[in-house]
This record gives sequence, C-alpha cells and structure tokens, in this order.
Amino acid sequence: KFEFIGDAETDDERYIGSCIFCVQADNQVEQNRKHFYELSLEYVCKLQEIQERKKFECVEPVLSFFQGLFTFYHQGYELAKDFNHYKMALQINIQNTRNRFEGTRSEVEELMNKIRRNPQEHKRANHFTMEGYLYVQEKRPAPFGSSWVKHYCMYRKETKKFTMIPFEHRSGGKVGDEELFVLTYCTKRNIDTIDRRFCFDLEASDRPGVPVTMQAFSEEDRKLWMEALDGKEAVSAQLDKIGFTVIKKCISAVETRGINDQGLYRVVGVSSKVQRLLSLLMDAKTCNEVDLENSVDWEVKTITSAMKQYLRYLFLCPIESGSPESRVNAVHFLVHKLPEKNKEMLEILVKHLANVSKHAKKNLMTVANLGVVFGPTLMRPQEETVAAIMDLKFQNIVVEILIENHEKVSFDTSLRSELIVLCLHFAQSSENKETLLYFEFYR
Repeated sequence: KFEFIGDAETDDERYIGSCIFCVQADNQVEQNRKHFYELSLEYVCKLQEIQERKKFECVEPVLSFFQGLFTFYHQGYELAKDFNHYKMALQINIQNTRNRFEGTRSEVEELMNKIRRNPQEHKRANHFTMEGYLYVQEKRPAPFGSSWVKHYCMYRKETKKFTMIPFEHRSGGKVGDEELFVLTYCTKRNIDTIDRRFCFDLEASDRPGVPVTMQAFSEEDRKLWMEALDGKEAVSAQLDKIGFTVIKKCISAVETRGINDQGLYRVVGVSSKVQRLLSLLMDAKTCNEVDLENSVDWEVKTITSAMKQYLRYLFLCPIESGSPESRVNAVHFLVHKLPEKNKEMLEILVKHLANVSKHAKKNLMTVANLGVVFGPTLMRPQEETVAAIMDLKFQNIVVEILIENHEKVSFDTSLRSELIVLCLHFAQSSENKETLLYFEFYR
C-alpha cells in the first residue's frame, strides 16, 4: 500500500504547491494594486494642479491687460489735464478768428455792394506811388548771419519818403512801429552777388554807405518797384576808360595805404560796402569824386574786394597747363593774342601783384597765395562743373607764372612776327602738346 509513496504526489503535496502559487499571485496583485493606486494619485494630483493653475494663469494675463489699459488711459488723462489750458486757449483763438472772419466777410460784402451801386463815390485816392509787401534783410550779430522779415512798404515819389511796417504772421496783419526814411538811391542786385532772386538795394539819406537789401515776390514786382524808385541797373564792368580808372585807383590806394597789411587780398570786406564802392566807381558821374587814398570811409579790405569783384566781371578763362619748361613760353605767346585793352589791363594788374609779392615778409602774400586768390578771379570757367573745380590748381599756376615772370612775359605790342611764329611752333611741338593753353579775356 505504501510501496510507491516516494514516487507519486500526494494530496498534501499538491495542496502545498497550489498554496505557494496563490501566495505569489496575491503578492503580484498587491503590487499592481499599489502601483495603480500611486499612478491614480499622481493623475488626480495633475488634474487638481491643472484645474488650480487655470484659475490664475488665464486670469493673470487678462488682469495685466486691463492694468496696462487703465494705466494708458490714466496717463492720457493726466496728459490731457496738463494741456487743457492750451487746448482752451486754442479753442478761444479759433473762435475769435472765426468771428473776425464772419465780421470781415460781412463788411466786405457790404462794401462790395456799395461800390457796385456807386463806383465813383468809393474810388480810393492813393497818395503813394508804390506800395506792397517786400522782404527786408535784417542783419544779426555774428555768427547768426541775417534774416528776412516781411514788411508792408510804401513810397512817395514826390518827397522820396519810404515807409516800412513789419508784418506779423500770427496776428495776420501789420504790427509794430513804422520806419520812415528819405531815399537816396536804388540799385538792382545781380544774382551772383546774393543767394536770393528779385533783390534790390536802397540807401537812406541818414545812413550813407549802409544799403538796405530788399526782395520782391517776382521779377515783375521788382520791375514795378525799380520803376517807382527810379532804380538803376547794376553797372556792367567794361574795359573802357572808366574800367582802367577803377583798377588804377584801387591799385594806387592799395600800394599807398595797405601794401604791408597782412592777408592783403585774402581778407574780404563787408559785402554791402563792397557793392556800394563798386556802384560809385562804376558810375561815370561819381567815379572821379571817390577818394580811396585819403578817405577813412573805405577800408583796404573793401578796396581789394571791390577790385577782385570788378576783375571777376571782366575776365573769363578756362585753362589747362603742362610741363614747367613750356609754361612761360606758352603764356608769353598767348599774352600777345589778347586784345590791346585786355593786355593793358593785365599788365597793370600783374605789375601790381608783383609789387605786392615783394612785401610778402610783412603782408604774408607770397606769389603762391596771390595765385590762389586771383586764379579763380581771372580764369573762372564758363560753366561751374566738377572738372572745372579740379582745374583750380592750373589757374593758380598760370597766375604765379605771370607774377614771377612778368619781366620775361613781354607786354610790348611791337613784338616781331618771327617771335610769335617761334612761340607757336614751340607750343605746338609734339613734346609740348599737353601744355597748350586757352587764355582769352573777354568783355
């Protein structure tokens, strides 16, 4: 009965095996339950966290938006409050302007109807020869330059009385004290002497030598003013008897009074005084009456500036220059191609500049400095271009050659034809082609 007890499983053994398996399964289920419980807790916590974060993460940006919006409107309110009095003043000015407009319009309409009904009765008797608006140049202390102020101007030709009343743009009418003076002369201003168009100069009897520059609104308006004021056109510079007299008077005054002045011909004079001196010198009636050597009214810098301005009106010469060896010969040849009057004027000027350069130790005006000053004056191009600006150095060189070699460059008109042919051959030789110059003075 117990023969095979060791080889066969008994009921107890089977029971024990099944119990062990159940215990292991229970442990696994318990671990899974705990893990599920932990994950469930984490899930619930996440849901709770999301629900709670919604309460402030959504509301907080909205609150910030409203806070910025309220701040903006608050600043705008404060700004509007600060500028409230300006706004009120502007509203009052607008209302006053509207009221004036309505009143003026009604008055104009009433006056227009009266004039239409009886034109002869309302015809205005104008006591002024000319009246209207002009811009007046008012000079300011350095370095502010000048300004142009609008004036209402009136002129009576019988008494030569000129009246100016400042015009205020804000009030829209004539305000301020009027200025009255007796007119001495009126001269048209050239465009190259001022940076504005339609200008002319007036001089008062109580302020001699101090012209007042005015600007009209158009060329037609300026013509009307010039006609009413008996204005004169700007006198043109010419190589005539007056032209030589002007240059000789200026040279004589410079050599007598200011040959040793530092910066001679480089220091410029006051534009208004220069224009005044030129107008006197270029007028045949007053040219001989001007005393430049003994008068204290005309400074040396004013005389030199007037002389340079006069020469600038006379001369025009585009040039090119070449090798140093051929420059003197080429200039010598071309000087003799000039008309007689041009040659005579050039001779007077070059001798004077040579005399000025001899006093360079005191006046600091060397030959090179004189070339810089008189190069653009004597040889400016017909058209102001970039290429012409690049040729400035050649202009200076030609003036230096004339000054340094004024004794070699003969101005004698009795030069033999053989010398002219020789100079022409020299200037046109193959090795000197680049030195050909065009040096022609024109009236």
